[in-house]
Amino acid sequence: MKEGKVWGTTETLLTTNTVEVHRIKINPRSYCSMHKHEFKWNMFYVIKGKLYIEVEKNNYDLTDVTELFQGQYTSVKPNEFHRFFTKDEPVEALEVYYLNSISEDIVRKTVGGVE
Repeated sequence: MKEGKVWGTTETLLTTNTVEVHRIKINPRSYCSMHKHEFKWNMFYVIKGKLYIEVEKNNYDLTDVTELFQGQYTSVKPNEFHRFFTKDEPVEALEVYYLNSISEDIVRKTVGGVE
């Protein structure tokens, strides 16, 4: 499903119980609302253009701005207020919502090697 937004469009690509993937197209000099997700992580992967992610950090008094170029990504933790914005060019990106970080999911029984 494709939806119009004041800042561009969002198109749902995948929805499951634990993950959602959206293709977002953001107009130049546009931004979304400052918001947070209580339980979901929010990841942004840039397909085309330059995207900025502004995050109000919870563990210290700082507003962090991350500049993402094509092929780069970042994730925002649950309960951190954030927004995305663009400057002078349009942006196409994937926006992924997921419930838990799965990067620490692996448990190794052995170590790999070369024969």
